[in-house]
Amino acid sequence: MKKKIFFVVLVLFIVFFNSMILIISIVILKDKLSAIREKCLAEHYVIASSLIGDMQALEQRGNHMEENIDNLMRLYSRYLQGRGNALAVAFSGEWIYESPTFASEENRIFPPDTGYSQERLVYMKNGNSPVLCVYGSFPAPWQDYGLMYIGNLSDTIQSWRHTKNILFLTGAAVILMMSFFLFQFLNIIFRPLRQISSTSAKIANGNYGSRIPVHGKDEISSVAHNFNLMSEQIENQIKQLEDAAEQKQQFVDNFSHELRIPLTTIYGYAEYIQKALMSEEERYECTQFIMSECSRLQNMAYQLLDMALLRKDEMKDSNCSVKELFAKSEKAMYMRASEKKIRLTYVFSQNYIVRGNLEQLLILINNLIDNAIKASQQEDEIRISAYSEESAIVMEVEDHGIGMEIEQISHIKEAFYRIDKARSRAAGGAGLGLAICERIIQIHHADMSFISKPGVGTIVKLFFSV
Repeated sequence: MKKKIFFVVLVLFIVFFNSMILIISIVILKDKLSAIREKCLAEHYVIASSLIGDMQALEQRGNHMEENIDNLMRLYSRYLQGRGNALAVAFSGEWIYESPTFASEENRIFPPDTGYSQERLVYMKNGNSPVLCVYGSFPAPWQDYGLMYIGNLSDTIQSWRHTKNILFLTGAAVILMMSFFLFQFLNIIFRPLRQISSTSAKIANGNYGSRIPVHGKDEISSVAHNFNLMSEQIENQIKQLEDAAEQKQQFVDNFSHELRIPLTTIYGYAEYIQKALMSEEERYECTQFIMSECSRLQNMAYQLLDMALLRKDEMKDSNCSVKELFAKSEKAMYMRASEKKIRLTYVFSQNYIVRGNLEQLLILINNLIDNAIKASQQEDEIRISAYSEESAIVMEVEDHGIGMEIEQISHIKEAFYRIDKARSRAAGGAGLGLAICERIIQIHHADMSFISKPGVGTIVKLFFSV
């Protein structure tokens, strides 16, 4: 692209510049020829006037013009010969006198016919050397006579050619300088494009952090700025894709790990039942272990199904009563809490209304209560409350269980992550509950925060905008 622009601009400049030089040369030549023409006319007039006076003097002395023409013209010819000019006198259409430098036989100039008028003719003759001719007839009674003044243009043409050559040589030097500066100028202009090309190649090779330095506020700088914005968007999207891929891979690894343990247990007990001799009590215990692990696999499958459904569904535009939500939750979680003699306390000062889906919010609250039950000791209390705070309605689940470290809080929303793996497996947990809660929170455009301290307990707050 740069080479094409360079050669096109250079050719146009050469044509334009040389045309200007040619026009200037022609103007100079015309000026020189005009000056010589005026000079030749003036000298012709002076010589013709002087010659008429001499002819009158000869007539008064009784001498004939034809016999004394050579003597009359010798002085004038000697004066003009040093400058390369010539004179000739015609009588009745024939030359009766010619200067030695007048013309050769093959290039002889014939006297023009003026019709006996005193009007002077000026024309150029292009022979071996260009000349400017001025011819004029004498006034009566010498109207048959005419004087030809021939001015030599060789020096003028040579001087003009010398000037023209200097102009073209100067033009060539200017063109070379212009070519150098044009090349440098195009380098400066195309530098951002080269940087864009180089940076795009780096991005294509995986270096998404490459950027183009932006200077100025012209169109190229605007392109570079937009390219940097595009690169930043690509880098962010690639980062998001890498994070998503890493999360998916971590999910698959964790899921494989979670499947391996119950399947190994089931296979081991089944093989033991098949090959070992055992009592009915031992057989019963083995089948209990197998049923427990199958139940955990079933629970995991249901939770995965919930996550899949939540990934597809969006929140329906409906309102949910906190009073109704807490009533359904109390019925659903009563038996689960009574197993550890844990008391569930639901507190709300009024019947708050939040924008959301009742079934999904019930899954959210019940999962948080279930986690609180797992973390609590026998005969503990779990407090579920609702209240308004500034421009939000807050639901809160508070327990006095084992609590969490700060670094653990940042991972608890990840699928299959469990703080105490042995305790969670014993309780039948798969580590998917908070991942489901996080998805429900996202669907409802709400926020979820955790306040926890080891040995003190955990408070989970849900913020719903009014």
